[in-house]
Amino acid sequence: MSEKVNINRLKVVLAEKNLSSKWLAEQLEKNETTVSRWCTNDVQPPIKTFLKIANVLEVKLTNLFND
Repeated sequence: MSEKVNINRLKVVLAEKNLSSKWLAEQLEKNETTVSRWCTNDVQPPIKTFLKIANVLEVKLTNLFND
């Protein structure tokens, strides 16, 4: 079984800013479950959504991804 790769750092960035996935879901007008799945890297949001997330969190887009 292959190990899941964490593509995005959403969970980490939210934690660094003391924000919740619920808060992010509200900002983006998205379902909490959807945002939670992004945070656990079960699914990835579209790139346009990543741009919105970076804007809302006031971080560079590259900060949302692992190297």
